[in-house]
Amino acid sequence: MAPFRTIGPGRMVNVLVTGGAGFIGSNFVRYAIDTHTDWLVTTLDKLTYAGRRENLHDLLEHPRHRFVQGDITDAVVTTKLVHEAEIIVHFAAETHVDRSLQSAGEFIQTDVHGTFVLLDAARKAPQLRRFVQISTDEVYGSISEGTSKETDELRPRNPYSASKAGADRLAYSYWATYGVPTVITRASNNYGAFQYPEKIIPLFITNALENEPLPLYGDGENVRDWLHVLDHCRGIDLLIEKGSDGEVYNIGGSNEIKNIELTRQVLKLLERPETLIAHVADRPGHDRRYSLDTSKLRKLGWSPQVDFQAGLKETVAWYKENEWWWQPIKHDNAGFQAYYDKQYAKNP
Repeated sequence: MAPFRTIGPGRMVNVLVTGGAGFIGSNFVRYAIDTHTDWLVTTLDKLTYAGRRENLHDLLEHPRHRFVQGDITDAVVTTKLVHEAEIIVHFAAETHVDRSLQSAGEFIQTDVHGTFVLLDAARKAPQLRRFVQISTDEVYGSISEGTSKETDELRPRNPYSASKAGADRLAYSYWATYGVPTVITRASNNYGAFQYPEKIIPLFITNALENEPLPLYGDGENVRDWLHVLDHCRGIDLLIEKGSDGEVYNIGGSNEIKNIELTRQVLKLLERPETLIAHVADRPGHDRRYSLDTSKLRKLGWSPQVDFQAGLKETVAWYKENEWWWQPIKHDNAGFQAYYDKQYAKNP
C-alpha cells in the first residue's frame, strides 16, 4: 500500500477509519483532516455499493490522507493497518435495515465477524490508545415512550440491528477481557451530504427533484430522532480524547419527528406537492420509535450544533447542487434500480 507523502516536522498521529468511503465515515475523514492537522488518516473501505471513492473525491490526493481498498474480514490487510494506528474509528458495516431483511448473512459476516477481526488485531496493537466502535440506537429496539439510556436492555428487532448489537457487545468484551481501549457510540439517524439514496432523506429529496413518488412505509407515523452527521463527528472526536474505556455513549440530535412530517418538510423545501407521497406496505418488524438520552455525553461538553430545520435545508440544497454524485447511483446503476423496483415499485 502507498505510504503517506512526506510531512513536515512534528509528531503525527496515525488514525485508521474503517468504512471511510461510506456516508458517515467519509464525513468523519473530512472532519478529521480539517480539524486535526497532526493526524495522518488512513481510510480502509471495501467499496461495496454504498462505499464510493466519489465520497472522498476531494481527499484522494491529500498529503495526510491515504486510501486502502480492502475488506475488514481480511486479517492480512487489517492487521498491518491496525498495528500502525493509535486511533481506530470503526464505521465499516452493512447498515440498511431493508437489505438486512433480504440478505441477513452478509450483515453477520461484515458487522460481527469483521469487527472480531479488527478487535483481535487491536488487542495486539503496540500503540493503540483508542478503538471507537460505531453502534446505533436501533440496538435498543422500539420504545413507545421515554428515552433509551446506555444501561438499558438491548432488544434489536431486525437482522441489521442484531448484527450491530453483536458487534457492540463484542467490542465491550475485548475491553473487559483484553483491555482494548474501547468506547462504543450509539447514534440516532444521521443525515447530511454524501448519504446513499436508499435512506429516507436522500431518497425522498432525489425522488422529489425528479417529480417521482416518495414511497412512505405504512402510515408514516414512525418516529426517528435526527442527528446531523457533523454533530456525530464532533461527538466521536470528543470521545476519542475524553471517553472512558469500556463505556457506551449515546449520540442523539434531540430532533424527534414522524416520517410523514419529515416527508412533508422535504416536499415543502423543494416546492413539490404532497400528492407525490405514495404510501407503501410497511416493512416487517418496522420499529415505531427511537429516542436517546444523551446526558452522559453532554456532561463531557458535547451538544448538537446544527438546528434540524437549518440542517435539512442545507442537505436539500446539497443534493440539488450535486446531481453529479447521485444521478449515476440512481440511473446508471442496475443494482440500485433492481433493488428499488423490488422494494417499492411493486409494493402494493
